[in-house]
Amino acid sequence: MTLTEKIELYSITLVKGAGWTVSITLLTFCIAVVLGLLFGAVKAYGGKQTYSSTFTLKETLSYVLARIAIIAINIYVEVFRGLPALAVLFILYFGLANVGIRLEPFTAAVMGLGLIGGAMLTEVFRAGFGAIHGGQREAALAVGMTPLGALQHIILPQTWRVTLPPIANYAIGLLKDTAIVSAIAAPEIMFFARNLVTRTFDTEIIYILVAILYFCLSFPLARLADRFEAKALEGAR
Repeated sequence: MTLTEKIELYSITLVKGAGWTVSITLLTFCIAVVLGLLFGAVKAYGGKQTYSSTFTLKETLSYVLARIAIIAINIYVEVFRGLPALAVLFILYFGLANVGIRLEPFTAAVMGLGLIGGAMLTEVFRAGFGAIHGGQREAALAVGMTPLGALQHIILPQTWRVTLPPIANYAIGLLKDTAIVSAIAAPEIMFFARNLVTRTFDTEIIYILVAILYFCLSFPLARLADRFEAKALEGAR
């Protein structure tokens, strides 16, 4: 088989893996953003209220639940920011299997990376919410907007501009970090590459193609992130 034929054959297989890589990246990103946005908002606004002896039972219950939620979120963030991604994947895929919970490799990969990403983006969004002057939220509430309405129409658009650069960097890093999910046999580029190497021993050719493929995926994503950031900055002027 000629070099050209090898490249063509290997590329077809690796492109199939690229489709799985993109799927894992998109699903993981969505989970991380949802968790980060929700938990970041709770951390930013849930702890601002101070307890008062004049609280009604409903207000006291709300205060206690908010405190419990913040403590739980802080534990979640510290745990998943402090654990290696590979350890989390092994716990979900191998560890849970020992107690009768068997996850598919794809599911375990998305859940594991999503939980880690959610912990990272929780702090990103918390910082983004903190960068917005509190008077804007108070003014929105004063004119009759609900807390959710103020968050949606006043706070979030400004927070988006602040958090876009780190979120974009996270997305690009996530695309490349999906390579580790091959350790639990989740289908993606590196999984297909390792299988090819095992069968053909053409290590150099295959991993050069892998590097080119990752670059072809990450470069457009970086340019897209730059465009979104430029539009966000234009909207701020």
